[in-house]
Amino acid sequence: MESNRQRKVSQIIQEDFAELFRKQASESKQSILVSVSDVKVTPDLGIAKIYLSVFPQEFRQAVMKEIEENKAQYRNFIGQKMAKQVRIIPQLNFYLDTTLDDVEKIERELRGEGDNPVL
Repeated sequence: MESNRQRKVSQIIQEDFAELFRKQASESKQSILVSVSDVKVTPDLGIAKIYLSVFPQEFRQAVMKEIEENKAQYRNFIGQKMAKQVRIIPQLNFYLDTTLDDVEKIERELRGEGDNPVL
């Protein structure tokens, strides 16, 4: 069960990264949308798991690779934003959120458009 402090830190991280990725998308020549779907913070506030959705799908691996390579800069960015609110800046772990893809796949299967035969 998440504490109020965990929820508050998660919300701050989610909002700050959403704004950062929105700015990066507007400055980019490519039309790539990166959204922060969820943030989970450990009880000691030492690790933040950040779940990202990337659209269009063909850019997912490249975007995730770039984010992993720049993880230190992202931690520095979030550290500047949260410096007055927390003592320890959490380690950032980025994950690709494929929830919407899974929902779409299930809906296709239910309509009979997938690999499963209709009985």
